[in-house]
Amino acid sequence: METPIPLRLKTARKLAGFTQQQLGMSLGMEPNTASARMNQYEKGKHTPDYQTMQRIAAELGVPVAYFYCEDELLAQLICRISSFSEHEQKALLNNIS
Repeated sequence: METPIPLRLKTARKLAGFTQQQLGMSLGMEPNTASARMNQYEKGKHTPDYQTMQRIAAELGVPVAYFYCEDELLAQLICRISSFSEHEQKALLNNIS
């Protein structure tokens, strides 16, 4: 199975309202290479290392686990639950245990 990172990255970037260049530049990439580098990540030609994925996740406001989750429904749940408070997350966990 292919890595879910390229699709998830493109989806999260668009939802956050970034162009590839804007996202790359916000991560500290040079303006003249930012778009190309992000495009390579979104096309699956290169995969960002975990530290870079953490920075991308923080910039886009999604948990880093979202990018690695193979199941679409679970990926959406990860995003939704990450916005809950710790108390709400614990209550949810108790309710489904």
